[in-house]
Amino acid sequence: MRRGSEHKPGDQSHPSRRQPTRPRYAAPTVITISVAVVGVPIAIAWIGNLRINLTPSEPLGLWRIEPMDRAANIGDLIFICPPQTSVFAAARDRGYLRAGLCPAWVAPLIKMVAATSGQHVTVTTSVVIDNRPLANSNVRARDGAGRPLAPWSGGTIPPGHLYLHSPLTGSYDSRYFGPVPETGVLGRARPILTFDP
Repeated sequence: MRRGSEHKPGDQSHPSRRQPTRPRYAAPTVITISVAVVGVPIAIAWIGNLRINLTPSEPLGLWRIEPMDRAANIGDLIFICPPQTSVFAAARDRGYLRAGLCPAWVAPLIKMVAATSGQHVTVTTSVVIDNRPLANSNVRARDGAGRPLAPWSGGTIPPGHLYLHSPLTGSYDSRYFGPVPETGVLGRARPILTFDP
């Protein structure tokens, strides 16, 4: 054997001692695949007006936003984007609102229309609309974390506004934030694949 062909200790050039090479594009490929796996279903759902409800105010699961060919009426279950007000900013900070694609990056609410413009709402320990008690409308003094809740003061629903309600006692609805502009209505809320929590 020739001296020049001998392997010296610590010589990294020997084929049996070479470090395995990593693919240079592994990380970008993994990121691209991950974005596709997550992003494509979200895009398809958004285009198909599908939303996932993760709050217990209404059954959890998959819902569809259906277009409405008329103004929202009493009894309609709707998707609505909340307005950008200090009340909703505080609600977001407290975790009452989920993240979503409405203004201020919050998810749309799923609520029933309980009153429309011109109707009078009284809020005390429960809600009364035009002298008729609203079922399942007890008003809580504190939220689930023990923080104080201030109810809406009540009054006549102004033009172009809706009073929203959920039958869940702990729901964050117009009992606390009052009437909201109907311009935020996205459409009727239709359950597709849901279950009660």
